[in-house]
Amino acid sequence: MSQPQSRLSRRLGTGDAVVIGVGAMIGTGVFVVWQPAAEQAGSWLLLGLALAALVAFCNATSTAQLAAVHPKAGGAYHYGRERLGPHWGALAGYAFVVGKTASCATAALAVGTYLWPEHATPVALAAVALITGVNLAGVQKTARAARIILAGVAGVLLVTVVTGLAGAGNDPAATVAIDDVGPLGVLGSAAVLFYAFAGYARIATLGEEVREPTTIPRAVTIGLLIVFGVYLVVGATVLAVLGPEGAAATDQPLHTLVENAGADWLIPVVTVGAGVAALGALLSLLAGVGRTSFAMAAERDLPRAFAAVHPTRRVPHLAELGAGVITAVAVLSGDLVQTLSISSFAVLVYYAVANLSALRLAPEQRRWPRWLAGLGLVLCVGLALSLPARMVVLGAGTLAALLLLRAVVVRFRPVTGRT
Repeated sequence: MSQPQSRLSRRLGTGDAVVIGVGAMIGTGVFVVWQPAAEQAGSWLLLGLALAALVAFCNATSTAQLAAVHPKAGGAYHYGRERLGPHWGALAGYAFVVGKTASCATAALAVGTYLWPEHATPVALAAVALITGVNLAGVQKTARAARIILAGVAGVLLVTVVTGLAGAGNDPAATVAIDDVGPLGVLGSAAVLFYAFAGYARIATLGEEVREPTTIPRAVTIGLLIVFGVYLVVGATVLAVLGPEGAAATDQPLHTLVENAGADWLIPVVTVGAGVAALGALLSLLAGVGRTSFAMAAERDLPRAFAAVHPTRRVPHLAELGAGVITAVAVLSGDLVQTLSISSFAVLVYYAVANLSALRLAPEQRRWPRWLAGLGLVLCVGLALSLPARMVVLGAGTLAALLLLRAVVVRFRPVTGRT
């Protein structure tokens, strides 16, 4: 079979794609997500994890199938344009850029907070500059850096789990009372834990740089299974050692695991591991935002300059640079609470468009049953609507404003340039 044409350089193998996806998923989430999840789900935390994994799997199968059929940069932005029309594609693209830029800033600030809390912002800015430079150097550099970071984080998690289990039976230092947990509590925990899985889309957004696009579905599935296994082991350890009341009492549960086992010497290792994991998440997130911006610029949904490709490194260098600059501005804003609220809503909108696009695939283009895309669409909408009303209104308003601005630009654009 002939290789699909690509505007970028196809240098990534299946293993590289898996590493980038897993590196994006095993980021800051595995170090901090257990506290809010335990607070809402209590002893049902692992059920919330399973539900989050189900949502992620539905979304992953949709994006993977679409990536194999449409192996171009941009993820659901490109799929929405091809399967639903330019307006749907624009909605997905704006949702991705808004949501993931906020996630980039969060990951950068996490690097600073863990590694040098007294100077978190300067360290975060340095991290953004460093990772932008790595991405500008070429996609092979991105994959190589992701592999090194992932190996280090995996080692830290393994040591933490083994040490934590050694302290099983010791009472945690602090506990909080948890209200009776109902279905809404489990759903709320799933909404929190879902974002710990978000990262498999990085594989799809690199669709023009994978040597064999038909392997993308396999890479997404492998990556998701690896991450689910890691989260299941870590979550079960946190629940078994600290209990739901102890897990809900600490915003650094892996620190608490090693403290509970009396291994204070390991705390700096966990701290550095968390910082490095955040750095790995930032690496993959910035690459994804740059590729989606590149695809949107090629279709004139963003300034056309971002569609430029470096003549030797074959990367969308201006889009990557723009993503780095915008992330740095978000870091400098300091208060990301409101931005992250919009991000939560926007990510679910992005995947809703991906699932809706997957429903339009022909039978011969499917690798999984059609009902999985329908289930993913329903679950994305359900989780989005389960967010606080103010968050929903704020997120919807932001995306509506961007779509309105696009409509105005298209209205006054020369006829030959309209899409």
